Amino acid sequence: MESNKVRLRFAPSPTGPLHMGGVRTALYSYLFAKQHGGDFILRIEDTDQNRFVPGAEQYIIDALNWCGIIPNEGVGFGDGKHAPYRQSERKPLYKQYAEQLIGSGHAYYAFDTAADMEIKRKQAESTGKSFMYDAQTRMQMQNSLSQPASEVNNLLNNNTPYVIRLKVMPDNEVAFDDLVRGHVVFNTNIVDDKVLLKSDGMPTYHLAHIVDDYLMQITHAVRGEEWLPSAPAHILIYKYLGWESKMPHYAHLPLLLKPDGHGKLSKRDGDRLGFPVFPLNWTDPITAEISSGYRERGYLPQAFVNMLALLGWNSGTTQELFTMPQLINAFSFKHIHKAGAKFDPEKAKWFNEQYVRALPD
Repeated sequence: MESNKVRLRFAPSPTGPLHMGGVRTALYSYLFAKQHGGDFILRIEDTDQNRFVPGAEQYIIDALNWCGIIPNEGVGFGDGKHAPYRQSERKPLYKQYAEQLIGSGHAYYAFDTAADMEIKRKQAESTGKSFMYDAQTRMQMQNSLSQPASEVNNLLNNNTPYVIRLKVMPDNEVAFDDLVRGHVVFNTNIVDDKVLLKSDGMPTYHLAHIVDDYLMQITHAVRGEEWLPSAPAHILIYKYLGWESKMPHYAHLPLLLKPDGHGKLSKRDGDRLGFPVFPLNWTDPITAEISSGYRERGYLPQAFVNMLALLGWNSGTTQELFTMPQLINAFSFKHIHKAGAKFDPEKAKWFNEQYVRALPD
């Protein structure tokens, strides 16, 4: 594979049905990849085993197939040279990079128990603050920075549970150019020492997605704006691993908002107002509750995709109806709005009506 080839990934967690906001992230990644003759990959980020929901992974695959957003490689779509694409199957990979960061002084072992953390949280709350594990507080905690080396070795030799945390230096600036938001600057005083490797040996999202993006040669990473506050930590990890020149271009998408424009669109809004927020029906494996999907409501996949594409993006023209090839041709990150995109269920019906009318008798 040529190293300058455009490669994007969609990397959902199998924690339930795929929200239409997630489908939009996949769609924009797919459109950009296809426009540049690149690859689109499906990776499953299942490092949080506590939140794993049976059936969710297959639901993601089925939803992408129905929408016509077909990956070149990935879970359910065939192996490329970067398999496996489930993070749980890549577990042995991550620890070496966490250890590398410890070796270079950019990460440390933390032995704090859940009870220790709870005490610190309550102490902070009593003064009207929220606790942050960072340069201000880490020397008061149980870790390899605050303890003598002999004590740290004893703890490690006795198999005392630990996590590995990123060591963020205070009073620095981290800047990057976002494809949607332009030049963004953060001060590291608002960045906490994120956990990179959990006590069960599983990586957190912060470490895993970076290692995978690097090894899978991802060039552009598209995700929701809720990840923007974590971006400075991610940029520091790239830098500390010596991968800064290989860091993908980030694009942080605006949220999909409720029809009244106040707050993030959720399943509850759909239930309350009578419209789906998922592409396909979903049956909860525990409660057997059924959440409705666009497919089962009689929406055509082309109409659903067309409607989603225009939630937060426009082509710079008055055109509203786009085939997939037209979307691939017209798409650009420059025309994505920074503000949240208000979902209009009536407009969704309008799109479907246009596509149904165009069908042969």
